[in-house]
Amino acid sequence: MINRILDRLEETLIVTFMATATLVTFAAVAMRYLGGAGISWAQELTIYLFIWMAKFGAAYGVRTGIHIGVDFVVNAARPSFKRFLIITAMSLGVIFTGVIAFFGARWVIFIYGTGQISPDLEWPMWVIYLAIPFGSGLMCYRFIQAMLLFFRSGHIHTHAYADEGSSEIEQEVRS
Repeated sequence: MINRILDRLEETLIVTFMATATLVTFAAVAMRYLGGAGISWAQELTIYLFIWMAKFGAAYGVRTGIHIGVDFVVNAARPSFKRFLIITAMSLGVIFTGVIAFFGARWVIFIYGTGQISPDLEWPMWVIYLAIPFGSGLMCYRFIQAMLLFFRSGHIHTHAYADEGSSEIEQEVRS
């Protein structure tokens, strides 16, 4: 139940950030070409929206198996070694994203104490920097989910798994 809510929230945020950035950019360009001054804060808002979208999009990528990965070494390894490589890669993903989430949270606390605001929007910068611990924390959670799925079933999230049943890596790991 919680995972379904989290999945929908993640997808809704990504779509909302992307759509809002697109609409703001379109409006700013249209106003500039129609003889107006444009929207002075449009670029800043668009940058912040894309940062948030990218952080949540990375977590979505881990969840669905579309995140960029280098599987050349895994594909070249013998089947008995592939399981070790997959677990190692997922463990490193958990550690890395967990560390980024932790230090991101510390950074947010630090920035909150400085009282910094963004130049054009005049928003508190700590709110913008929340993308780091939230996005990285969610990505860490998605790596843990993927690792648990692999331990239970031998499956890893891949397009092949979602579309055709299982990937070459999974077939060789299970054999």
